[in-house]
Amino acid sequence: MPPFPTATTASATSHLALLVLLSSSSLFFLYKSIRLRRKPSPASGPARTTTPTLLYASVTGTSKTLATRLSDRLTANAGVPILATDASSFEPDDLPSVPLLLLVVPTHDGGAPPPSAAFLARWLEESTADFRAGALLLSGLRFAVFGVGSRVYGETFNAASRNFSRWLRALGAVEVVPLGEGDVDGGELEAVFEDWSGKVLRVVKGEELNEGVLGESDGLDELELEGEESDDDDEEETVAVEIDMEDIAGKAPARQNGKVEGSLANGGQNGVKEMVTPIIRTSLEKQGYKILGSHSGVKICRWTKSQLRGRGGCYKHSFYGIESHRCMEATPSLACANKCVFCWRHHTNPVGKSWKWKMDNPLDIANAAIDQHTKMIKQMKGVPGVKPEKLEEGLSPRHCALSLVGEPIMYPEINALVDELHRRHISTFLVTNAQFPEKIKTLKPITQLYVSVDAATKESLKAVDRPLFSDFWERFLDSLKSLHEKDQRTVYRLTLVKGWNAEEIDAYAKLLNLGQPDFIEIKGVTYCGSSATSKLTMENVPWHSDVKEFSEVLASKSGGVYEVACEHAHSCCVLLAKVDKFKINGKWHTWIDYDRFHELVTSGKPFKSQDYMALTPSWAVYGAEEGGFDPDQSRFKKERRHGTAALKG
Repeated sequence: MPPFPTATTASATSHLALLVLLSSSSLFFLYKSIRLRRKPSPASGPARTTTPTLLYASVTGTSKTLATRLSDRLTANAGVPILATDASSFEPDDLPSVPLLLLVVPTHDGGAPPPSAAFLARWLEESTADFRAGALLLSGLRFAVFGVGSRVYGETFNAASRNFSRWLRALGAVEVVPLGEGDVDGGELEAVFEDWSGKVLRVVKGEELNEGVLGESDGLDELELEGEESDDDDEEETVAVEIDMEDIAGKAPARQNGKVEGSLANGGQNGVKEMVTPIIRTSLEKQGYKILGSHSGVKICRWTKSQLRGRGGCYKHSFYGIESHRCMEATPSLACANKCVFCWRHHTNPVGKSWKWKMDNPLDIANAAIDQHTKMIKQMKGVPGVKPEKLEEGLSPRHCALSLVGEPIMYPEINALVDELHRRHISTFLVTNAQFPEKIKTLKPITQLYVSVDAATKESLKAVDRPLFSDFWERFLDSLKSLHEKDQRTVYRLTLVKGWNAEEIDAYAKLLNLGQPDFIEIKGVTYCGSSATSKLTMENVPWHSDVKEFSEVLASKSGGVYEVACEHAHSCCVLLAKVDKFKINGKWHTWIDYDRFHELVTSGKPFKSQDYMALTPSWAVYGAEEGGFDPDQSRFKKERRHGTAALKG
């Protein structure tokens, strides 16, 4: 008779069983993932009509004419109204939710797409180069592309349409009709387009849904796996399978029933989608963001950590008297209408031109932001150098920088959120990207309202901010004008990027009269590494001396309206201020009386920026020996060579 198993052998047996179970589960999810990626759309069963998104990009009008003809044919024969739309008005972030994309596009100069399709092309190209997007990003999309070109141009013939096809397949989309290539000079354009359109019609009517080329992958598509064909439920399993694969690799947050868990998230009620997808959430959380609900975020700033240790605050401490250890960085909208080249987040956040997502309650956002911020402050307890008294103060935030990432005024309830913060005696420093002038007009009093002035000409603004709006320049100018209508403190925030906008000082000077801001912050760009979405290098980063020189020249060009008031050498930042408002008896008053501000807000009566200003300390004034460093703090220098730290008074 065999002996009874001991505790040791029983434990070994249970571990072995667990490993077998995990291995089996992993293989199962791998198998399901491959099947889902290889699975063509069902061609059997009753025909079903698919409503496509039909886009065109046109230079001479040929592509628009062809797209309109296709629209008419599909509408007449497929039984669903289909409108041909210019690609410039389409938001690429909507691609994952599009069932069928039809694209008619010519090839422009040197093989490039025409201007109206340039943003869509850039979005696709950057996504294929970004490892965070993955080969399953557009796995639910089917598409067909028709190119208009001329063989006279040799190797660039229909290069744009070929690139669109390649990028879409690389992101997991299925090409249901082979690429159509029309030659405007070959005499066969009409016939080729007619044949391609006929195939598209059959796809739309549900007759040929499995024709075409599957999305590109890592080679797993070539594996031959036997098993029963999937049923209709497999489409619903796609999200769950992708999530399981990520969970096994430790890449995804906790989920239940395909929904993201969170203090405010509800999985998107009534069919309204959530702004933060699992991919976006995972990427932002890796960067240290705490995601609040479905569209907000909070993050602890390095200057908050610095002043908790008594090692100095940020430039807003020097310029305006903010207590950096009591400052909370948050945003009610992680989405933005720009894709700036210097964005710290390398475009891991969503983009959009209007609010199209589920909306969380402003009270819940305020509560969740403060809760998450204080949790992060508590985690600093016991960190070497953190002062107990500063830590205690930090648990009660008194300032909120509504900037972080995204465009805060896109959130429809931004005024209610601001009210919630002010009710708790938390000041507000809100930064907008100058694309929503009407939102600026309707904003309630903000402690200090910023507009990012990232460039001074239409061409450079397009290159630096890479805006979604086609009328971005008009929106930009209107935003500056809207800023002028505000009675509270207003700021132009300039980020200098060598080779991009630092040489436009005369153009910047012309913009001053539009918004007539109280202050102008001029800061050198912070280099955060190159990526597929940003090609900045250290050569684009100005020295503090460069920023000072730029600031002095800009002040001189204002005709005495502005003077250089403060600087923060560590942040490579300089402040210009209006002389007639903030220089009294030769002394600058750029600091803020925060208690007075809250009294004015509570009163409900009109008030102006001068009503809550305070004297600027001498150490923060431009040219001071301290360079904007608070002498009550202790400078900290880390000797990296020897691995030791030293304090300097």
